[in-house]
Amino acid sequence: MWYTYIIRCSDNTLYTGISNDIPRRIKLHNAGKASAYTRSRTPVILVYKEPHRTKSRALKREAQIKSWPRETKIALINSC
Repeated sequence: MWYTYIIRCSDNTLYTGISNDIPRRIKLHNAGKASAYTRSRTPVILVYKEPHRTKSRALKREAQIKSWPRETKIALINSC
């Protein structure tokens, strides 16, 4: 199973990504080893995730969410 996820960074920005092992990925983000964007914005916390059967579908959803304005992402997070 693949997941599209959103994390909130220490500077209150949102980062969207995909993973097939979210706990491991969050640990990598907090260790400064998962992405250049989050490296200087730790700690991060998981605020949203959704499952997908394929990596391809998770990537498509990631691209869709990344294209949204912040307010739409927050509405998605709050809908859970």
